[in-house]
Amino acid sequence: MSSNGHSGSGPVVEIYDTTLRDGTQMEGMSLSCDDKLRIAGHLDLVGVTFIEGGWPGSNPKDVEFFERAKDVDWKNVTIAAFGSTCRVQLRAEDDKQLQTLLAADTPVCTIFGKAWDMHVTEVLRTTRKENLRMVEESVAFLRQSGRRVIYDAEHFFDGYKSDAEYALETLRAAASGGAERLALCDTNGGSMPWEVEQMLKAVRDALPDAALGIHAHNDGECGVAN
Repeated sequence: MSSNGHSGSGPVVEIYDTTLRDGTQMEGMSLSCDDKLRIAGHLDLVGVTFIEGGWPGSNPKDVEFFERAKDVDWKNVTIAAFGSTCRVQLRAEDDKQLQTLLAADTPVCTIFGKAWDMHVTEVLRTTRKENLRMVEESVAFLRQSGRRVIYDAEHFFDGYKSDAEYALETLRAAASGGAERLALCDTNGGSMPWEVEQMLKAVRDALPDAALGIHAHNDGECGVAN
């Protein structure tokens, strides 16, 4: 994840670690709260910038982790809580899931939203305009509640291939709401490095002031390359 807000002469690369959430989704993987705190401690020591602690409200271990993480003297990392945008036809301030994010009391909230037009119409079963409203309003609500916000553009690369302008509009909505980082997600893990390079250049041209990141899955064995 790149950052424009630094004092050095060159670009800064930030590491946003999702081990404690995305890393536990494989078959047979289960971490206790103590495990998660120990892993987070090691990540802190090596200088990771952000640690995604989990999805508040999804299970008791994540709730416990966020409570106990408040008492840790972190040296380098900032703890982030993960969730989604508000639901269709629901105002952000009335969304219980966003309220649960706030209750985790982390400095950063990371929320994902739909960037692929097919998912907007076929999964959410709503309009493209409503999806943009959900993204911008959810980010703005969290910002107004005193949280820094990182926005995960789910299935961004598939969405860009389907309708590039709409995928970019979802990023603009997040930026307009106040997201400080925009993470482009290769959720299917099937994008090739040359495709990612071309699309990242297009995003940079369209949003020259945005701090961009990438969240690459490894289904096509290209996660590290991407």
